[in-house]
Amino acid sequence: MKTNIKDSNAPISTTTINKNAVDAPTNNIYEAISIVSKRSSQINTEMKRELLEKLDEFATYNDSLEEIFENKEQIEVSKFYERLPKPHALALEEWLEEKIYYRHTKESEEI
Repeated sequence: MKTNIKDSNAPISTTTINKNAVDAPTNNIYEAISIVSKRSSQINTEMKRELLEKLDEFATYNDSLEEIFENKEQIEVSKFYERLPKPHALALEEWLEEKIYYRHTKESEEI
């Protein structure tokens, strides 16, 4: 599942969230947090890969320290990613909007 980070309404700072809204789909807060945590890890990996791809465009492969200089475009890319909502906020937003698919593997194996 690809996350569109730019169109997200996830908060950038800490917010209070209704516990009942979080555990409503599973009726178990620990299970809900586990699902959101796994999705958060996926989003984090996706964001890191995307950032590294963009920063790799600015990479210089010189061994000389004299040729290293500040690249303003590279700094802007880094600042953009720093201002994005954190992966856990994005994952929780997806969970509350019911955009995360989950299933119980033990139950499906028994059938």
